[in-house]
Amino acid sequence: MILRDAEKTIHAMLRGFPIVTITGPRQSGKTTLARAIFTDKPYASLEDPDIRLFARDDPRSFLDRFPDGAVLDEIQRCPELLSYLQSRVDADGRMGLYILTDSQQFGLLSKITQSLAGRTAFLELLPFSLPELKKTDLLPTQVDTILYKGSYPPIYDRDIPPNIWFSAYTTTYIERDVRQILQIQNLETFQRFIRLCAGRTGQLLNLSALASECGITHNTVKSWISVMEASYIVFLLRPHHANFKKRLVKMPKLYFYDVGLASWLLGIRTPEHITNHPLRGALFETFILSELLKSRMNKGERPSLFFWRDSNGNEVDVIEEQGGKLRPIEIKSGKTLSIESTAGLKKWLKLAQEKGTSPTLIYGGDDSYQSGNIQIAGWQKSGDLFY
Repeated sequence: MILRDAEKTIHAMLRGFPIVTITGPRQSGKTTLARAIFTDKPYASLEDPDIRLFARDDPRSFLDRFPDGAVLDEIQRCPELLSYLQSRVDADGRMGLYILTDSQQFGLLSKITQSLAGRTAFLELLPFSLPELKKTDLLPTQVDTILYKGSYPPIYDRDIPPNIWFSAYTTTYIERDVRQILQIQNLETFQRFIRLCAGRTGQLLNLSALASECGITHNTVKSWISVMEASYIVFLLRPHHANFKKRLVKMPKLYFYDVGLASWLLGIRTPEHITNHPLRGALFETFILSELLKSRMNKGERPSLFFWRDSNGNEVDVIEEQGGKLRPIEIKSGKTLSIESTAGLKKWLKLAQEKGTSPTLIYGGDDSYQSGNIQIAGWQKSGDLFY
């Protein structure tokens, strides 16, 4: 088993909360991590029909089986248990009793917040991070390889080609889970929709244009995007509000949580297909954004990340809020940098003045160094920037 950076965070949470809820996409390693932490406690998967039926029909008897706590997997399949868990942990008084896992934020997060307010901590677990792969010598040496493979654990601990795994993953989880929630009847339309989304990763999300291209309504696109967000397939990066007397764009940018899934949806089947692909830069940006998210989320934090773009096209790929300061991060997929590579950062820093701090450029090369006041980081170091 590959040790997860989030394990230390969860142990700290268990010392102060009776319950820890691990959320994240399907197959990101939530169950494996929970069982590794609670090796001495029982495990119950609410995906199993008989266990789910027992928990729904007689929740008190079901929880009586676990007097000292347990791992309750895929809790979204039986949200009725949450109220009974509340009274159970209140009466018990001990910390670190239960770990819950959940693969969908849609609708359940509000139920957990209502039923278990103050009783559970939350951790969002994404697929492997660069530091995790690096520690176990599984990190590919070429960036195009990881843009093709992505970071889902089964691709690294099973002998299976990424294209075969992503095909099964899309059919088994994305199409099943999302279609069930949305009650989508036309599979072909939904398949076209998620592929069109992959073609827009790293770009401004124009809902009307996407609706027109897909042949569905604006409100349908909005609904489908929301559920894909809740299922940890995509996320939206919002524009930062600091205008510096400039007119700013208001549309968010769309990204996939896993670059390998986006690559597969684009029809990329080998690392060589990445090299000259017209969306290579967008895929690299998607990959780096995901790594920046993981470095915060593995600590139990939700990062304050944005992008900045004015109406004249001046842009900084990522703005991180840091205690009243703004850290600009520029992302370049090439292995070679020029004077122009840092021009966007320098222009933004002049506008931001004292608000700007720690400017950083992440690129597709291997070396990391300081260039004036700008930190240059090779792609392999991107997962370490927030640690």
